[in-house]
Amino acid sequence: MIVKNRLDKSFGPSGTFAGYTILVAGLVTTYSNWGGILLVIVGGFMGFSSTSVIIDTDNKRIKFSNNLFGVIPNGKWIDIVPAMKLGIKESNITWTTFSRSNRSIETLKKDFRIALCDSDENEIMEISKKDSLELIMVELKTLSRQMELSTI
Repeated sequence: MIVKNRLDKSFGPSGTFAGYTILVAGLVTTYSNWGGILLVIVGGFMGFSSTSVIIDTDNKRIKFSNNLFGVIPNGKWIDIVPAMKLGIKESNITWTTFSRSNRSIETLKKDFRIALCDSDENEIMEISKKDSLELIMVELKTLSRQMELSTI
């Protein structure tokens, strides 16, 4: 069974909003000037690019993927070995944006993530994210059973 977990937007909330704005401006500009196609491409890249993880539980492999334009996956498969472990970590990501008047706007995103670790408990990659601890515990039990890995 293949499971796809979406993690984050590549450019954060401010970059994603800017990408959508550039995309719309490019669509409007393309009506009168073909140079707007460049804005459509840049806006689509910034607005829709994201990261995700693809888990193949049947073949015991996992892939961290950068999804270019939101649809073109880019990454390498990693084989899961029995010595690997799964663990939970709390994630506090802060996105800082500076305005032209040098004021900063901070956007804080708190969630819980499942991390794949090697035998020495060093993190390899994040696999899944949820907003509550209870949901991530259920997801951890399910993934550890499907992939036959121990937990930290």
